[in-house]
Amino acid sequence: MNYLNSKPVLYIVNYFTKGHERSVRAKKNIVNSFLIKGISICISLITVPLTLNYVNPSGYGIWLTLSSIVGWFAFFDIGLTQGLRNKFAESKANGNDKLAQIYVSTTYAVLGIIFFSIWVIFLLVNNYLDWSKILNVPSSMQSEISILALIVFTYFCMTFVLKIITTILLADQEPAKASLIDIIGQSLSLCIIFILVKTTAGSLIRLGLGLCVSPILVLLITNMFLFKGRYRKYRPLISKVDFQYAKSLFNLGLKFFLIQFAAIVQYQTANIIIARKFDVSEVTSYNIVFKYFSVLNMVFSIFLTPFWSASTEAYFKNDIQWIRNGIKKYNILNILIIIIGFVMLLFSSTVYRLWLGEGKVNIAFALSLWGFLYFNVIIFGGKYVSFLNGISALRIQFISSAISPFLYLALALVMIKYFRMGVYSLFIASIIANFNAYLLAPIQYYKIIVQRKTGIWVK
Repeated sequence: MNYLNSKPVLYIVNYFTKGHERSVRAKKNIVNSFLIKGISICISLITVPLTLNYVNPSGYGIWLTLSSIVGWFAFFDIGLTQGLRNKFAESKANGNDKLAQIYVSTTYAVLGIIFFSIWVIFLLVNNYLDWSKILNVPSSMQSEISILALIVFTYFCMTFVLKIITTILLADQEPAKASLIDIIGQSLSLCIIFILVKTTAGSLIRLGLGLCVSPILVLLITNMFLFKGRYRKYRPLISKVDFQYAKSLFNLGLKFFLIQFAAIVQYQTANIIIARKFDVSEVTSYNIVFKYFSVLNMVFSIFLTPFWSASTEAYFKNDIQWIRNGIKKYNILNILIIIIGFVMLLFSSTVYRLWLGEGKVNIAFALSLWGFLYFNVIIFGGKYVSFLNGISALRIQFISSAISPFLYLALALVMIKYFRMGVYSLFIASIIANFNAYLLAPIQYYKIIVQRKTGIWVK
């Protein structure tokens, strides 16, 4: 019997080779992304216990909190990479490669200037920062944390510039390849951490170097490889830098910036609030729950990532039915994700024990429950937000993002101070503050696609 010609095999082959070109491309990316993300999740799950064994829960909490503080500087991106994603896709779709190269070159130049400047400023002020007070740790750790802060900050600055190449891959509807770059960096970091655990005593500085150096090297090599090959006609050149085009990037990027800023406030400040109001060891508990249930979002994102740039193309070609069909399929997937998440919740305590070791970290069921609910809100709204991002219909999301950080902080602090609620209150505050995801974005999608409204709905 020829198994290659059997009905199941032919069905699978036809599924991935027939249909709308846009859909076929998305399906292939989804399969590749599943393989890549699966490996990425495994690496992440292995890295956490390795890191805990290397520097203990408190040390890992310090690393997470410091990374969160430095992560605040992400807002200096001003949404330029997301603006580039839409502008590059639009230029390429119109066959204007010259304009696409100008946008790429200008983005590299602007972000290079911005992040080099803030790196120099940080280099000057770092010695004057009392990290022991900022992180609420013993003063004897001041010198070590100061060096670690410089390592992490340098990593963030270099990464924001070098990761423009992954934005180009996303705009070119190649999310699997963008993910592959990340997984190579993660794999090298895991190898280094494993070697450190086996050969050296616990050190935050060595941990920082191990987790930061590998991704930077991978990004440097990727930039050189792709701009000498596939994307040679889009490679950044000084002669192609035109700051006049930076204005259109800034106009679109500013909206993405505030939206990103709202997300940064909700995610990054959580670790800081927990460290200040509870204990750095609780930062570890919160992040373990976050990582555990973020697997749901990772899975959903594998399917969703191609939708952003694909919906850009579909909308501007007036292929509305393709978009509606896509949303229907994502809704079905959403239901499956909820069921899987509920099973994960029921067995969460057992998974934590097997994953991290007996008695390593104590996590209350309430924290897991609210972590599960939080990610369900994010996933539900994600498909609508992705579509709106793809067509640059950002005004409503922009306005809601101006409100949500203040609402989040107010709710979190009130619940902790006046109602004496635990760490899970951070998840509750995030759910309420993300009203755009579960309320406004679905309404906006319905107005644009079903009722074919214009005005503020498409701005």
